[in-house]
Amino acid sequence: MGMVNQDQNKSALGRGWCLGKLGFRLAGSYLGHQLQEVFLRGEAREESRRRFRQESSRQFREELQSLRGPIMKMGQALSMQDHVLPPELIEELSKLQMQAPAMHPTLTRAQFRASFGKDPEDVFRDFTPEPFAAASLGQVHRAITKQGEPVVVKIQYPAMQTAIKNDFKLVRSTNLTSHIPPSVIDEFERGILVETDYLNEARNIAFFRDALKPLDYVRVPRVNRNLTTDRVLTMSFVEGVPLSQLLTHKPTQQVRNHLGRNLLELFLFQIYHVRALHADPHPGNYLFNADGHIGLVDFGCVKMFSRDMAELIHCFLNRAWLQGDGHIDRMMRLLWPKVSPSNEKARAILLTEIDLFNMLYPPPGSKQRVVCFSNPEIFKSSFRRNIDVLLAKLAQPEFPFYERAESGLFNYLRQLEASLDTNKLLSSIIDRANLA
Repeated sequence: MGMVNQDQNKSALGRGWCLGKLGFRLAGSYLGHQLQEVFLRGEAREESRRRFRQESSRQFREELQSLRGPIMKMGQALSMQDHVLPPELIEELSKLQMQAPAMHPTLTRAQFRASFGKDPEDVFRDFTPEPFAAASLGQVHRAITKQGEPVVVKIQYPAMQTAIKNDFKLVRSTNLTSHIPPSVIDEFERGILVETDYLNEARNIAFFRDALKPLDYVRVPRVNRNLTTDRVLTMSFVEGVPLSQLLTHKPTQQVRNHLGRNLLELFLFQIYHVRALHADPHPGNYLFNADGHIGLVDFGCVKMFSRDMAELIHCFLNRAWLQGDGHIDRMMRLLWPKVSPSNEKARAILLTEIDLFNMLYPPPGSKQRVVCFSNPEIFKSSFRRNIDVLLAKLAQPEFPFYERAESGLFNYLRQLEASLDTNKLLSSIIDRANLA
């Protein structure tokens, strides 16, 4: 792992310069490639295009990786869009999941000492200086406590709050604000800033560890509160591997369906029963086992639903639109608080959402019972929904977090090529609530 230039990451000017440099570099590479192609034909031209895509994707990933913070998180989110982005870019962006530049061991020790007043070697029986994972906000080390328990220790990079605030100043100075309302940008900034408070993440872990107990296949770490501060988080080790690694072993369709069923139940259980969502589904945060167990790690990004958002979710899961236009009007007010229910475009978008829901969960009496998530139409419909400007600009700020988690779920199910009786699973979730 390369060592990060800390001064550059602390400086707003430096981060802005990096973003600008990235744009100029990619533009310059594109012009050079276009000039070169004039003199190439056939296979030589196709090979030139492939090399260009690889090189520009590598440059893009390296810049995002060096900046960390929200910019790197954007790249992590893009890495899950392999149904719409070219394979060369996906291959590079996937490296962002756990491969941010590591802190120098001296800086790691200084960060730890700033939180505990002691070096990690004084706090733990054994501490591995080299991280086994490094992501957008912090890096993770293996350690053994004085009592002999194997743990993982997450240490935050220096000056992350400053870097996050500077990044969002840059975002607000671009034309992105013409497409995304200030309330949504504010919500994202608040959410990422909250992720820098590891004491808050410790509370989230404890909450989900208790709330998800009914799902015996879910593994949530246990926090060691005596070894946790606002910038250092110590927790038990969770077994499992990223889905891409599990798939290299070519699991049977039965294993794929079993994992897919558990993933979908986990998602529905969170939104229907817990009314809160693990909202950062990038591949480094979900760990899989061939026996169906799923490990959840990194609870920095958690969304507790408001009463209105919870009601909107219940309207979908209970197919409220079947009860008449008044219920559709209510769903519109919940989804777009500032849009009139008579707005034809908004109403058409909601009906498209309902069509997508019915595609994912065929209604009772439908001839189709099993949904095959290898069906590209599911992802085409989801992608069209994601890029709609009206939805992005006027939806309540909580909705993008739900949408992000749902898109991550769809991506996992697509990679698994799972075939599921989704409506049967949905009905069991609703029945469980009625019996509670």
